[in-house]
Amino acid sequence: MTTTDEPAESARPAATGTAAAQDDGTRRQFISWLTLAFMTTASVASLRPSPSMAIYGLAAIFLYLLPAVVFLLPTALVGAELASGWSGGIYRWVSEALGKPLGFLAVWCQFAMTIAYYPSLLAYVASTFAYVIDPSLAENGLYVAIVIVVVYWSGVWISSRGTKTIAGLSSFGLIVGTLVPGVLLVVLGMVFLGQGNPSAQPMSADHWLPPWTGLASLVLIVNNFLSYAGMEMNGVHVSSLREPRREYPKSMFLATGLVLLIFILPALAIAWVMPSSQLSLTAGLMQAFQAFFDHFSIGWMTKVVGVMLVCAALGGMLTWLAGPAKGLVLLSRQEGYLPPALQKFNKDGAPLNIMVAQGVITTLIGVLYAFSDDVSSAYWMFSVITVQIYLIAYLLMFVAVVRLRRTRPDAERGFRVPAVEWVAGIGFVASVAALVIGFVPPDQFGDQPLWRYLLIVGGGLLLLGIVIPAALLKYRKPSWVHPDHREPPAAP
Repeated sequence: MTTTDEPAESARPAATGTAAAQDDGTRRQFISWLTLAFMTTASVASLRPSPSMAIYGLAAIFLYLLPAVVFLLPTALVGAELASGWSGGIYRWVSEALGKPLGFLAVWCQFAMTIAYYPSLLAYVASTFAYVIDPSLAENGLYVAIVIVVVYWSGVWISSRGTKTIAGLSSFGLIVGTLVPGVLLVVLGMVFLGQGNPSAQPMSADHWLPPWTGLASLVLIVNNFLSYAGMEMNGVHVSSLREPRREYPKSMFLATGLVLLIFILPALAIAWVMPSSQLSLTAGLMQAFQAFFDHFSIGWMTKVVGVMLVCAALGGMLTWLAGPAKGLVLLSRQEGYLPPALQKFNKDGAPLNIMVAQGVITTLIGVLYAFSDDVSSAYWMFSVITVQIYLIAYLLMFVAVVRLRRTRPDAERGFRVPAVEWVAGIGFVASVAALVIGFVPPDQFGDQPLWRYLLIVGGGLLLLGIVIPAALLKYRKPSWVHPDHREPPAAP
């Protein structure tokens, strides 16, 4: 996924496909709507959220479909209109519609969500890798804290070496750590059922809706909003389609279907072999693999798959680590949003100072795991904070597209969302609902005090998503604008 105002290599028109001459005499590259659908699928799909949905069994299908309709499709369609009308990412979109301060808030939230994202992602990495060395460590808070701190700072060191290293590791992680294990998990599940083994969770038609015990029974659906985040970023490719108005919706509907398959089938496969009462939110994927491999007497494969999944997660972390930080720094050099000390790049073009500052907070959060007697609950709380901060940016984006349609109706757009007020309105309401529901502890939270949950989740959202950007806007100085706005040279 790409975020912020600086497009990554993957966000540029593809260099494959047919070409046509542009007004400046250069060759314009076209891609097919099928290619765009596959690109979008690759940027969104992941195995990490599967355990949190597997807890619901067959109802996981409904709980994936609902946010896909009310959030995934609206963000994809709205992102396409904005990207095809205004280059520069979410900062430009929101600034044009609502002013620069809210534009900064949007791009800040895309950066700040990573501060809570890394601890939850690396907790998953720690629990997964535990199955390679010692499965009993999966719920050990001290072990998880050590992995978070060591792996994060290793990622900072790798990212500081430049983007070429990151690109290679990320591509390797996508193929080896997502596609192959996902297919393997589903195939194992089908063979398992085909042998006549009963499903660990009910799969009858009367279980397609989750049992209602209040909002707490649906809270885990909030994680799906983060799972779908980034769909709109592929809107930058709309200008590379020959017939955007016709082909882009087709591409997004196909991508949505593929993403749903990649999310739903592994979640069901986990539910076939693991009872919901025994599932860990961080280690559930490895629990399922171990159960399948033990059943088929190939237990040694658990360690192999564990390494593959860790590769995928680390590739994803490296993709996120430098991108949002670099985009925020480039914007701040132009507008003076960050103090000069946080605007510096190293000789390889990496925003090392801000990554280090970010790492200090990530380390403090990671240390909290050492004092946690329930790694799954800690993982969930930081996942919720990540979603809520990110949703602020989406709320601003949905408002921006409606306002720009009213204030700039004649601005050229490669794609226009049909019934834009309805589409954006549905996405806005869904985002608000997810943000509010996130404050409700899930049933799996156990007997821990409510005040603790609200303090961590509410405090994290307030501090990272509102207080810090408000302070930066209030105390910014004209001298913070960098004399040289140009992007630093790329690493050799």
